[in-house]
Amino acid sequence: MTAIDLITKEDLRQFKNEMLTEMKHLLKPGLGQSKRWLKSYEVRKLLNISPGTLQNLRVNSTLRYTKIGGLLYYKLEDIQALLEGGSK
Repeated sequence: MTAIDLITKEDLRQFKNEMLTEMKHLLKPGLGQSKRWLKSYEVRKLLNISPGTLQNLRVNSTLRYTKIGGLLYYKLEDIQALLEGGSK
């Protein structure tokens, strides 16, 4: 006979809170696995946007970037500010 584990709504709420806490911890600059600067492909993956949309964010000065050689880099804090509804 196998035991059945029941998952309650409270279990799901607790799991959600733990996951959100962990994600916030990882996204803080200087902590966890998070990086301070992201490449274009990482930004597109994080925001779930196309290369054209990322280009529009650059052209409209919605998202600042730094070009080093042929690569574009974006500050993680600028991306977080964009997600929170404003730009720096």
